[in-house]
Amino acid sequence: MEDIEDVLGPAGFSDGGAPPGLRLPLSTVAVKPKRRSSRLAQTQPQPDARIPGTQTIYVKTFGCSHNQSDSEYMSGQLSAFGYAITEEPEGADLWLINTCTVKNPSQSAMTTLISKCKSANKPLVVAGCVPQGSRDLKELEGISIIGVQQIDRVVEVVEETLKGHEVRLLSRKTLPSLDLPKVRKNKFIEILPINVGCLGACTYCKTKHARGHLGSYTIDSLVDRVKIVVSEGVREIWLSSEDTGAYGRDIGTNLPNLLNAIVAELPVDRSTMLRIGMTNPPFILEHLNEIASVLRHPCVYTFLHVPVQSGSDAVLKAMNREYTVSEFRMVVDTLCELVPGMQIATDIICGFPGETDEDFAQTVSLIKEYQLPQVHISQFYPRPGTPAARMMKVPSIEVKKRSRELTSVFEAFSPYEGLKGKVERIWITEIATDGVHLVGHTKGYIQVLVIAPDSMLGTSADAKITSVGRWSVFGEVIEGSVAVKEAAPKQNCAEVQQGNRQNHVEGEATCSTNTCDSCACSGAESAAQQCSPQQCKDPSDDATRQEAPQSTLVRRNVEGTVKASEIGTATPIAEDQQANVVTRRSLNIDRILWGGLAVATTVAVLALLTYKISYTPS
Repeated sequence: MEDIEDVLGPAGFSDGGAPPGLRLPLSTVAVKPKRRSSRLAQTQPQPDARIPGTQTIYVKTFGCSHNQSDSEYMSGQLSAFGYAITEEPEGADLWLINTCTVKNPSQSAMTTLISKCKSANKPLVVAGCVPQGSRDLKELEGISIIGVQQIDRVVEVVEETLKGHEVRLLSRKTLPSLDLPKVRKNKFIEILPINVGCLGACTYCKTKHARGHLGSYTIDSLVDRVKIVVSEGVREIWLSSEDTGAYGRDIGTNLPNLLNAIVAELPVDRSTMLRIGMTNPPFILEHLNEIASVLRHPCVYTFLHVPVQSGSDAVLKAMNREYTVSEFRMVVDTLCELVPGMQIATDIICGFPGETDEDFAQTVSLIKEYQLPQVHISQFYPRPGTPAARMMKVPSIEVKKRSRELTSVFEAFSPYEGLKGKVERIWITEIATDGVHLVGHTKGYIQVLVIAPDSMLGTSADAKITSVGRWSVFGEVIEGSVAVKEAAPKQNCAEVQQGNRQNHVEGEATCSTNTCDSCACSGAESAAQQCSPQQCKDPSDDATRQEAPQSTLVRRNVEGTVKASEIGTATPIAEDQQANVVTRRSLNIDRILWGGLAVATTVAVLALLTYKISYTPS
């Protein structure tokens, strides 16, 4: 079956069916119930047909950011129609798996998940590059599948699958609209596909079979999308495609034109940053100066992913990569020269068919020379249907050996050592997997982990780098440097606390909790105002503790070290000063108690004397 119309013919509906795409009223749809025993039929009522849009859908995504964007669009459409999206497979009524065909492991993971779904007797829809590129795969028999350019019809496919039909939507058509409903995995990050497919023909690549030839969105449609997501509070825009550098060659434009149009729409306060996606060397070579100019823009991360795959020209030719090692060097050298703080990531495939010891040695030499901070090292996996799958393979033992050797070389680098002690601006958009740190990125897209309240998500701030490791950079947020999209209006202390204790915003009144559980407010008109502990209690504290107890514990300890800017002094309160404060409070309480006791005693004595005088015999 090639399209959904194949299953929506007369056999699929009562009264001879309906035109494709037409939603029939529920009262006219005849559903044949499963056969049940006569005993059960007598004791239990027959179930009614389930209403479309009331079920729960489990969505699982494999692969690249483009795949993630497709999943977000499919989730958005399902959610808009009433379906509930969940990350828990056990309680879902249907599983939707969005697949990746780049490597064998990702496809093997898909196969395992399909088996689990069948064992759980759940309806299943498989989307993405695997069904699009391998529609006759045995594992996909009897399963509904949806292609990469049919994601705008996911609701129809899910509905029919829940009815027990097998649906296959794989025909290619116009690009899906960028304005479809979308549920972002991270509300601060918009993954924006600028094109599908590519112009290359790499001999090892299976993705070309799925995504096809280059198809670019127009600049106007992409700019309109940028305007929308900025207005929705997005803080990072990731441009995504199979080859960003090839953008626009099919519609008479190019990548620099698109980038200049997009950065013109980014807020001048740098509240929203742009990240340019992966680009292969051939199509960026002629635009290096223009790309460098865009990367220097204050709202663009100075980061680019440029896969080299091998340091040997002979291997690159066998891969049909359409560039040489010297051209890759030109890209890296030019960008690093023209863009301050430029960070470049690359990919390496170890053990490509025909790779000799000398070829591999050239790859190791290239990696040692540049010591790039990010190198994605992969063993060669022959993908069915590709030319490389028919080439003479390097023995598996040798492939693994080379992969381990190159990994050891890469892990010996210390790319972030020079950052320690520096102050960097970071844009904070995520919670780290440890549940304790927040994740920020520098202008060079270097990941920095900081301990800060969740209210800082979606903001930027200056951070002092306190320690660096091979894989991690840690920092401390500098108080008074936090910037948000819009400055909060002046509020009193209680209002600010109820707003989840927002961090300091320059020029506006702020409120923060100190060690005495009091609140120090500072601002243009209320620099000396003090609030009681009752006013400053954050009603969200209990909920925060329930959601992330470990994170809250750490943050409370950090907040317990009083910050000078929050208490209006140049230095933190010393321990002896804190003791004096407590002593003074104790003395005041003692005086009140003793004074009250003295007054009560005096009153009692006077009352007794008055009583005795009043009743003395005359």
